[in-house]
Amino acid sequence: MTKIVYVEPIGNAIETEAVNGSTVMETAIINSIPGIIAECGGACTCATCHVYVDGAWTKTVGGPSMMEEDMLDFAFDVKETSRLSCQIKVRDELNGLIVHVPGRHG
Repeated sequence: MTKIVYVEPIGNAIETEAVNGSTVMETAIINSIPGIIAECGGACTCATCHVYVDGAWTKTVGGPSMMEEDMLDFAFDVKETSRLSCQIKVRDELNGLIVHVPGRHG
């Protein structure tokens, strides 16, 4: 199992265990992470699973695809580290990944 840490806007950290091959969004939904709504169910057609990848992890996670960048246009408070959690596949290299949940979603 791969550990994923979700940091709520108020600073609380929620540690989860994710299955490799799943997504950071699916792990959030299974663990009832507040603020990850995932209205489209992971189809990359909304921005309700928007997260900020912790700076220490941006290189390992990688950047968004063109389609993901287009969807991020619908998110609030987009930053350089913004990603849609439905597009981040869980893998061994992401063990300990930290993502921050924004205060609101688009």
